[in-house]
Amino acid sequence: MLKRIFFTAAFIIFLPYCCTVIHAEDLGVIGPTYEITETDLTEVILGGLKQMQANGQLAQLERKYKNSVIHGIENPKPVPGIRVTETARTFYVDPTYVLDRDITDGHGRLLYPVGTTVNPFDYERMSKAFLFFDESDPQQVAFAKRFIATSKILVKPILLAGEPFNLMRKWKKRVYFDQMGVLAKKFSISRTPSVVTQEGRNFRVDEIKIN
Repeated sequence: MLKRIFFTAAFIIFLPYCCTVIHAEDLGVIGPTYEITETDLTEVILGGLKQMQANGQLAQLERKYKNSVIHGIENPKPVPGIRVTETARTFYVDPTYVLDRDITDGHGRLLYPVGTTVNPFDYERMSKAFLFFDESDPQQVAFAKRFIATSKILVKPILLAGEPFNLMRKWKKRVYFDQMGVLAKKFSISRTPSVVTQEGRNFRVDEIKIN
């Protein structure tokens, strides 16, 4: 009985090695063999570019990209959510900022504790007016031109829609565009034309009805 158990165990242990030997048998060459090589990606890209250059596709893509970039600069996306002023109104925006953490100097000494309120108008006055308008609306453009010409302080024209470079070429002066509506959000601008000035310690926003 003991011999039978030993024989069975030895057979089980030896069996995987037999299988390995069987699968490792040389079956000969079944088909053609090739050396494994890795293609240089840079060479592939350069080869493709040379071919595109030869057939004119590269120049065509360059012109298309250039025109796309120029179009994007000349025609920026309008700031969303802006409408024409239908009813004139005035409101105020408080620029006061509340510190959300302690401010220390280079030596760790406390300068301003958390909760301190800071209003920029306590230190500096606003020396110009911001005029927000839509260049694609001829009436707003005409109003903006009159407003700038008659204003007693310097006016910074800021577009929320339209073509800034087109207007700069006509006016021969710098015109700004509120990319992504950063300033419109800061001053809560939702109507055009609107004028932002300083009144006391607040921004004053006047929504102007022009028709």
